[in-house]
Amino acid sequence: MSDTISPERRPCAVSVLGGPTAVLDIGGLRLVCDPTFDDAGNHGYLTKTAAPAAREADVGDVDAVLVSHDLHPDNLDTRGRVFALKAPLLLTGPVTAGRLGGPARGLAAWETARLDRPGGGVVEVCAVPAQHGPDDGDRDQDGHVNCEVTGFVLTGDGLPTVYVSGDNASVGIVAEISRRMPRIDVAVLFVGAARVPAKERGRPLTLTAQRASAAASVLRAPIVVPAHCDGWAHFSEDLGDVRRAFDEAGLSPCLRTADNGEWIDLPF
Repeated sequence: MSDTISPERRPCAVSVLGGPTAVLDIGGLRLVCDPTFDDAGNHGYLTKTAAPAAREADVGDVDAVLVSHDLHPDNLDTRGRVFALKAPLLLTGPVTAGRLGGPARGLAAWETARLDRPGGGVVEVCAVPAQHGPDDGDRDQDGHVNCEVTGFVLTGDGLPTVYVSGDNASVGIVAEISRRMPRIDVAVLFVGAARVPAKERGRPLTLTAQRASAAASVLRAPIVVPAHCDGWAHFSEDLGDVRRAFDEAGLSPCLRTADNGEWIDLPF
């Protein structure tokens, strides 16, 4: 089987396509996180600098799409939105689900959805908190920093426990997730230290490389896959920064990377 993304499913693997978009094959299911399939170009106040490493046809049929939030085009662009709304199921936060409609199901923090596996059994998808900016950041009418953002933890019999952070900037929230879910085998961390001058005085809205290494230390995850660190001009750190931070923290052995669109097989 090719190491490049294709409609054929892997036993247990993740592929980052660029930006936050990741394809996750687990338990016979295919899930896509935060689909962004537009070409490079301007998206209002944000600029996309690279097209994704794969297109919708390369991904093929999916069982569910996980959307951390819908208000920012670097997490759900125009073609990504079309793709997500064609999926049989879209899991996200309650406020986001109300805006998206269609197949969107809103999960409150710590609420779980159960996805049937082809050979029997289920994959459970638990919504977990995320914070899109600093602790003292501007809050919306619902009390979220900047906007509602949802992370996800996937579990199932005989499967690794996978955490997908979404646009979270808080190590404290990661610590809360670790307390409630002490076994995380794989952490897909949205990094890149996203900064927008008009928001939060330009302070990071997602994990910096240093905070990502701290989050990995808190989670004690044997495998960390970084995402959300290329393809957009407002990402102020790249994969090189992540590698340096993990090396300084003595955590390089847990870091797993590949070229965008290539598979990272999960040895579970």
